[in-house]
Amino acid sequence: MDETPPRLFDRPDWLYLLREFDTLYRHGSAGGSRLIRSHRKRVRDTLSQIMDANPEISLRPPEAKPVTAHLPRALDLGERGSVGGMARALSRVTPLLTWEYGYERVPKSLARKYAYCEVLGPRGPVRSERLVLGYVLFAPKTTYPQHSHKEIEESYISVSGAWSENDTAVHAPGSLILNRAEHEHRITTADLDPCLLAYAWVGPEGRLSAPGMKLSSTRRARMNQGI
Repeated sequence: MDETPPRLFDRPDWLYLLREFDTLYRHGSAGGSRLIRSHRKRVRDTLSQIMDANPEISLRPPEAKPVTAHLPRALDLGERGSVGGMARALSRVTPLLTWEYGYERVPKSLARKYAYCEVLGPRGPVRSERLVLGYVLFAPKTTYPQHSHKEIEESYISVSGAWSENDTAVHAPGSLILNRAEHEHRITTADLDPCLLAYAWVGPEGRLSAPGMKLSSTRRARMNQGI
């Protein structure tokens, strides 16, 4: 019996999903920002190299969280929007996704309204130590507390739903926001519909493998908001 682990080109659904990420980071606008343009290039160049190497696929047991009850609605909305190809590609693999929190301790209110899944990275079904790609899902009326990522540069691209970061703007499907390493940010979502964001992390390999995610203390969050 052949027990050779499957590779990316053996699993077209995962391959097409990663190609949707490539499309978003290759053809989307940087809005005139040099920093966003540079980030987009790092993501797509690294992703291209990973895909060309035909990495192994290693599925973990699927796992749902309370918020994933909102996923069908988020995908329905996404398919109607500007990144419909991404929503459709994700829908093909939803039964195989492992949703998690990423924190040792999660506030009870947040545990019902948030979860993320990694699709490429040290813990993703498509294995890589050089880049992390995945999705984060929020229920309506969610506040994701102030937090930052040490040595990790992060971008979000909206797949469906409206959301704001640090109460500075409303982001719609297709929009991208860049969070530089150590940047404190807080996310809020709209009242009626869930919000699904695709994300990318770039940074040192050791940090991507062990990001050490922590929510900021209430005092620190209030100071960063000028309260």
